[in-house]
Amino acid sequence: MKQPLNPRLPVLLLFIGLAAALRIANAAHCSPMANFTPLGAMALFGGSYFSHRWKAFALPLLTLWLSDLVINVGLYKGQFGIMYEGWYWIYGIFALLVWCGKRLLEQVSVKNVLLASLVASLSHWLLADTSVWLGGGTDLRTQLPLSRDLAGWQQCLWQGVPYLRNFLVGTLLYSAVLFGGFEWLQNRYPKLAVA
Repeated sequence: MKQPLNPRLPVLLLFIGLAAALRIANAAHCSPMANFTPLGAMALFGGSYFSHRWKAFALPLLTLWLSDLVINVGLYKGQFGIMYEGWYWIYGIFALLVWCGKRLLEQVSVKNVLLASLVASLSHWLLADTSVWLGGGTDLRTQLPLSRDLAGWQQCLWQGVPYLRNFLVGTLLYSAVLFGGFEWLQNRYPKLAVA
């Protein structure tokens, strides 16, 4: 007997796809506002709602990769190549954020979404800025490479605070939309709930 189509997966993919489209739309801003994106929320959402572990990681990472291609090849016309320098750090961090969603959002609640958003944003900031420091980032005060000591690392983290703020606000706002929207849909259409 043929199983009826479960609409959960297509709806989840639609939510992730819309988040990626918003990321692409915001990518033209080369400022700290560039970090006001749904990336953190997209990772947490995927980790929380995709029931199979491989889908939880593969589908958000695939969406990140596709949006990176559109941004790098389409929007920036390949100016920075197909992938940006240090992309492997960002993908590793993104996978960690998916894992945070899997662990911290087994039960979706406002408190858990707030906690996961804070953990995801702080993790992203610490790891992404550490990768910039390890890669020889620039001290914005002197326009020289950051020193390879604790002071240089701290300066790199300090320079990243505006990006942290926007990443956190973006993660909170987009999490409210993604999680709130999907929870509302699940209540309205019980077929969207996990079987």
